[in-house]
Amino acid sequence: MKRISSQMLILFLTLAGSVAPAQRHQPPDPAQMTQRRINFLTEELGLSAAQQQQAAAIFNNAAANEKSLADQMKAAHEDLHAAIARNDSAGIDQAASSIGNLMAQSISGHAKADASFYQTLTPDQQSKYSQMHSREGRFGMLMRE
Repeated sequence: MKRISSQMLILFLTLAGSVAPAQRHQPPDPAQMTQRRINFLTEELGLSAAQQQQAAAIFNNAAANEKSLADQMKAAHEDLHAAIARNDSAGIDQAASSIGNLMAQSISGHAKADASFYQTLTPDQQSKYSQMHSREGRFGMLMRE
């Protein structure tokens, strides 16, 4: 009986171990994330069909820009790790500066997308949107994940 139980446990752990890494490494699909965000905002703010289309264009453009920044950020982090391995102070400073600039561009891009979206809203929707952000404690970050 113990022998069967231990074999079942080993099989279970083996299967669980092979499934978990595959689930962890799948990047989120930007189009699905945008659609979830639009669905959320439509429910919360009562967006019209035209507003939904405008939001899709705004947030899809922002996602495309973010993808480019993410690729550059990955390269900058690789440069940083290489500079660390070489004990290259100037390389570390350069990579850190690049990472900081890319983060600033990302924040700016998100804020500009939110500003563009905000302009598509009616005054009542703008008020609700501002209240949503106040509850979240950070303007421009609703439903990013």
